[in-house]
Amino acid sequence: MITVADVEHVAKLARLSLTEDEKKLYTEQLGKIIGFFAELNAIDTTGVEPMSHALAITNVMREDEVEAPPGHEILLKTAPARDSAFFRVPKIGE
Repeated sequence: MITVADVEHVAKLARLSLTEDEKKLYTEQLGKIIGFFAELNAIDTTGVEPMSHALAITNVMREDEVEAPPGHEILLKTAPARDSAFFRVPKIGE
Protein backbone atom coordinates (compact mmCIF):
# COMPACT_ATOMS: atom_id res chain seq x y z
CA MET A 1 0.00 0.00 0.00
CA ILE A 2 1.39 3.37 -1.04
CA THR A 3 1.02 6.17 1.49
CA VAL A 4 1.33 9.93 1.24
CA ALA A 5 4.58 9.57 3.21
CA ASP A 6 5.94 7.30 0.45
CA VAL A 7 5.06 9.88 -2.20
CA GLU A 8 6.65 12.64 -0.10
CA HIS A 9 9.82 10.55 0.26
CA VAL A 10 10.08 9.90 -3.50
CA ALA A 11 9.35 13.57 -4.21
CA LYS A 12 12.14 14.57 -1.82
CA LEU A 13 14.58 12.19 -3.52
CA ALA A 14 13.58 13.62 -6.92
CA ARG A 15 13.75 17.15 -5.51
CA LEU A 16 10.15 17.83 -6.46
CA SER A 17 7.87 20.23 -4.68
CA LEU A 18 4.33 18.82 -4.58
CA THR A 19 1.08 20.40 -3.46
CA GLU A 20 -1.22 18.51 -1.11
CA ASP A 21 -3.57 17.78 -4.04
CA GLU A 22 -0.69 16.36 -6.09
CA LYS A 23 0.40 14.18 -3.18
CA LYS A 24 -3.10 12.72 -2.88
CA LEU A 25 -3.35 12.22 -6.66
CA TYR A 26 0.03 10.52 -6.95
CA THR A 27 -0.68 8.33 -3.92
CA GLU A 28 -3.86 7.11 -5.61
CA GLN A 29 -2.19 6.61 -9.00
CA LEU A 30 0.82 4.76 -7.58
CA GLY A 31 -1.52 2.59 -5.50
CA LYS A 32 -3.35 1.57 -8.69
CA ILE A 33 -0.07 0.77 -10.43
CA ILE A 34 1.06 -1.43 -7.53
CA GLY A 35 -2.38 -3.08 -7.63
CA PHE A 36 -1.86 -3.99 -11.29
CA PHE A 37 1.41 -5.71 -10.37
CA ALA A 38 -0.43 -7.68 -7.70
CA GLU A 39 -2.91 -8.82 -10.37
CA LEU A 40 -0.05 -9.90 -12.62
CA ASN A 41 1.58 -11.83 -9.77
CA ALA A 42 -1.68 -13.76 -9.29
CA ILE A 43 -1.54 -15.15 -12.83
CA ASP A 44 -0.28 -18.74 -13.16
CA THR A 45 2.76 -18.65 -15.43
CA THR A 46 3.78 -22.26 -14.95
CA GLY A 47 5.30 -23.56 -18.19
CA VAL A 48 5.62 -20.11 -19.75
CA GLU A 49 9.14 -19.54 -21.03
CA PRO A 50 10.77 -16.23 -20.07
CA MET A 51 11.29 -13.87 -23.00
CA SER A 52 13.01 -10.60 -23.63
CA HIS A 53 10.87 -9.62 -26.61
CA ALA A 54 7.33 -10.34 -27.71
CA LEU A 55 8.47 -11.36 -31.20
CA ALA A 56 11.01 -14.00 -32.12
CA ILE A 57 13.97 -12.02 -33.41
CA THR A 58 17.54 -12.90 -34.23
CA ASN A 59 20.67 -10.82 -34.25
CA VAL A 60 20.88 -9.21 -37.69
CA MET A 61 24.19 -7.49 -37.10
CA ARG A 62 27.12 -8.31 -39.32
CA GLU A 63 30.35 -9.82 -38.09
CA ASP A 64 33.12 -7.40 -37.15
CA GLU A 65 35.79 -7.14 -39.81
CA VAL A 66 39.08 -5.30 -39.49
CA GLU A 67 39.54 -2.76 -42.27
CA ALA A 68 42.10 -0.06 -42.95
CA PRO A 69 40.86 3.48 -42.33
CA PRO A 70 39.90 5.37 -45.51
CA GLY A 71 42.52 8.13 -45.16
CA HIS A 72 42.42 11.93 -44.82
CA GLU A 73 41.64 12.83 -48.43
CA ILE A 74 38.62 10.57 -48.69
CA LEU A 75 37.27 11.75 -45.33
CA LEU A 76 37.82 15.44 -46.13
CA LYS A 77 36.36 15.11 -49.64
CA THR A 78 32.83 15.94 -48.45
CA ALA A 79 33.83 18.56 -45.86
CA PRO A 80 32.06 21.89 -46.45
CA ALA A 81 35.27 23.71 -45.43
CA ARG A 82 38.75 22.53 -44.68
CA ASP A 83 42.15 23.87 -43.69
CA SER A 84 44.93 21.66 -45.01
CA ALA A 85 44.30 18.22 -43.49
CA PHE A 86 41.66 19.44 -40.99
CA PHE A 87 37.95 20.17 -40.95
CA ARG A 88 37.19 23.88 -40.64
CA VAL A 89 34.25 24.57 -38.34
CA PRO A 90 32.54 27.83 -37.36
CA LYS A 91 33.65 29.49 -34.14
CA ILE A 92 31.19 28.78 -31.34
CA GLY A 93 32.35 30.90 -28.41
CA GLU A 94 34.51 33.86 -27.61
